[in-house]
Amino acid sequence: MSDLLHAPVVWFTGLSGAGKSTIAKRVADELRESGVGIEWLDGDEVRSILSPDLGFTRADRDLQVTRLGYIASLLARNGVVTIVSAISPYEESRKRALEMCHRSVLVHVDAPLSVLEARDTKGLYRRAREGSLLGLTGVDDPYESPLDPDLRIDTSSMTIDEAVAKVLLALTPQEARIG
Repeated sequence: MSDLLHAPVVWFTGLSGAGKSTIAKRVADELRESGVGIEWLDGDEVRSILSPDLGFTRADRDLQVTRLGYIASLLARNGVVTIVSAISPYEESRKRALEMCHRSVLVHVDAPLSVLEARDTKGLYRRAREGSLLGLTGVDDPYESPLDPDLRIDTSSMTIDEAVAKVLLALTPQEARIG
């Protein structure tokens, strides 16, 4: 019975510009259109509302990931499929956050750094290379790629539609895939 009450948490991790939020939003929209109770926690949005007190030290980043994991676990245990999109750069804090969740799918959204720098939708990489932004994950602060993600999506070689389809397939119960 407890498995019926716990919806999955789908956790998207990856560097800035990899496509986490884009894919997460599309997955959330698809599930919502199918009538699934869904909530999407975007790391930047949650940080601005619940964590404006946090900076970007390792301890602050770990606390942010813990907060996201806790919120996601509360939603999921009440039957809400929860999607989290956050850089969540450290393996240990991601693991702790996902351990709070009864069921989870870890999605590593990746692309070569050169591709991310070319996209640079927020201008972060440019500012980091110019020296006006210190501590950017992947440039002068580490990003620990997941050791064993449930899905790995390379957005330099996969379209957004293909990525969304791959995530949705991972959420489809095994018995529904047969036949």
